[in-house]
This record gives sequence, C-alpha cells and structure tokens, in this order.
Amino acid sequence: MSKSTVGFDWTTILIYLLLVIFGWMNIYSASLGDTPSSIFNFDEIYGKQALWIMLSFFMIVILLSIEAKFYMRFSSVIYIISLISILGLFVFGKTINGATSWYVFGGVSIQPGEFAKAATALALANYLGDIQTNVRTFSHQIKAFLIIAIPALIILPQPDAGSALVYAAFLFPLYREGLAGIYLVIGFIAVTVFVLTLVIGPLYVSIAIVVLALLSLFIKRNKRPGYIWILIGIIVGIGYSYSVDYIFQNVFEQRHRDRFNIVLGKEVDARGIGYNTNQSEIAIGSGGWLGKGWTEGTQTKGQFVPEQHTDYIFSTVGEEWGFLGTSLVVLLFVLLLLRLLFLAERQKSQFNRVYGYSVAGIIFLHFMVNIGMVTGILPTVGIPLPFFSYGGSGLWGFTILLFIFIKLDAERMSF
Repeated sequence: MSKSTVGFDWTTILIYLLLVIFGWMNIYSASLGDTPSSIFNFDEIYGKQALWIMLSFFMIVILLSIEAKFYMRFSSVIYIISLISILGLFVFGKTINGATSWYVFGGVSIQPGEFAKAATALALANYLGDIQTNVRTFSHQIKAFLIIAIPALIILPQPDAGSALVYAAFLFPLYREGLAGIYLVIGFIAVTVFVLTLVIGPLYVSIAIVVLALLSLFIKRNKRPGYIWILIGIIVGIGYSYSVDYIFQNVFEQRHRDRFNIVLGKEVDARGIGYNTNQSEIAIGSGGWLGKGWTEGTQTKGQFVPEQHTDYIFSTVGEEWGFLGTSLVVLLFVLLLLRLLFLAERQKSQFNRVYGYSVAGIIFLHFMVNIGMVTGILPTVGIPLPFFSYGGSGLWGFTILLFIFIKLDAERMSF
C-alpha cells in the first residue's frame, strides 16, 4: 500500500462551517425566548447546540489526527460495535417522541443510530474494497445488501422509519460500483405503483400495467421479446398492487398513513396531523423574497411550528431569510454534494471512493427528504436537515461521517 499526503480539502471544510454556523443562527432564532440570554446559556436550546458545535471541533481534530488506514483496518470492528449499540436500545433505550432510539446519561441524550450510518459506510467500503468487484456478482450483491439492511432492520421496529429509510442512500455507491440499473428501475416502479394504487386504486393500476405490457410487446414484436418475463411482470405487478392496501393498513403506523393521505390530498387536517406541515408552509411563504429578518419571524417567534428547531428548521430559514436565504442553503448543499462526488472520483482506492459516495448519498437523502417534508411535497418522516437541525447526536454523526472522508482524501491510498 502506498500513501500520498495531499492536505485537507479546505473547500469542503469551509462549506461545512458555513452550514453549521448558519444552522446555529436559525436554531437560535427558533428557540429564542422573550428575554434573550447569553448564547452560552446551556439551559437554552441554542446554548446547548453551541456547546455541541464547540465539542464537534475537538472531535474534528481527533478525526483528522488518526491515520486514514485506521478507518479501513477497523471498519468491521466499528460496524459491529455500532450494531451492538443500536441493539442495546431495546433493553436500555429511552423512548422520546414515540421512538426508543436514545440512551440517556444524566441530562445528555445520545442517539446511536446517527453514528451507525458512518459505521455502515465504512463496512460497505471495506467489503467492496476487499473483493475488488463491480458488484455484478449476485452473491456479492446479497452480502452488500445485508451490510446495509441489518442496521436498518434493527432501527425500523424502534420504531424509527425515517432513520431506517436513510439506508436507501447506500444504493448510490453500489450503483457507482456497477450495480445493475434494473434495481433502481424496480425500486422506482415499486414506489410509483404504491403511490398510484393509493390514489386511484388497484383496479386502474392493474389495467395500466396490462396496457403497458401489451405496448411493450407491440414495440418489440420483431425483437423476440421475453414473453415469459413480461407475463411474470404482469402477475407480480398486479399482485403487488392488490397488496398495497394490506401493507398500508397493517405495516404503516396510523401517523404515517395520515401523513401520506394528507400529501396525496385524500385528507385535509390542518389542525391535526397536518398541522406542522401547514404551519411550515405558511412560515416559508410569508418570508417573501428577502425574509422578515433574523429573529423577526412572526411564525417563528409565535412558535406556530412545533419542534421548529429540529426537523422543521428550514421553515425558519424561509420566513426570516426569504427566497434568497433558502436559495443560499440549497446552493451550499448542492456545492457540498458536487464537491464530495468530485473528491470521491479522484480517489485511488475503491475503499475511499465507496465511502465518499456513501457520504454524498446519505447527505443527499437527508437534504432531499427534509426539504420535501417541510414544504409539504413529501410526508413527514422525521429526518433532520444535516448540520442545521438541533441535536448533538445528529451534528456529531454528520461531522464524523464527513471528516473521516476528508481524512481519507488527504491521505489517498492506493493498493
């Protein structure tokens, strides 16, 4: 193994700092009381977040001082420890907001699921790097899927569907390493059929499946189409469509069903389950082009959006910083994602590249789902906005995830 030290990527570090600082400013506004006190008042939410941010800087120093090869050599150990930590929640965890996802030590709450994402990224990168494969062998695909699925399946019954959903982000590095596009196509079709069935019912969806299958046969009439596969596709598609209602009623919790129905326009509940989203949309819309000014948001100061400092922090940005501020936040995330992809592509080892794509995928999924949730495009699933939403575990989890990759990039390893 050869190693070349090229220095830390300060562009990525600068974007991280801008996101964290701007995030804290909005947490400060969203949690500001009638009588402002010192930003270091640790009894206040903004004071606690300031403490987490300062501690994260010490963590960054530690992460960057560890040799890059450590993360590769001990990735399996880190992964196993993370699995034990989230399994332990079923015995020692505390239930907060309906999910048993926290350890509480004195007055400090730790959510191990936030750290499991980085551990899973390391384990997946190590596995793909060891087998030196492009993931086209079925047995390798199964093992890679297991690495991803195990923590997700442990987290799901806590119940924490939002955190479990994040593990779908690992499809991005797998696809980059050669996973057949058919998996993504099947996933897209499954989601589309699921939603359409909820909207128009299984009968019309089944008719559409048959029509599309016949159209496919017509287009490929001179190309020896796979009649058996098309027939299997029709049977599976229709069967899946008719199973949607059972899945929706028996697998999803009532709060998830309500949120889906509201997004799909089947229910209007502006005072009940849809209250958060409705107030969030009002706050964002009231910001106009330039916003009402920092700490001047009437929706924010009136605390009309519950838990605005956590999952709905983006509504504070919309109200107080307006279209200009929200565009800036989106631009910063886009620049971060593009930078991560650029860094991942210049890596000399598959381990580094897979880990880099995992980081980009996780941040992208969090960003996309959170913004969609806050603006009412997607159902509320409890996914925080990276570096913005209040919470020490979330901030530390994303900081660890990102700065391990910055260290790997600084010492690009070739094998």
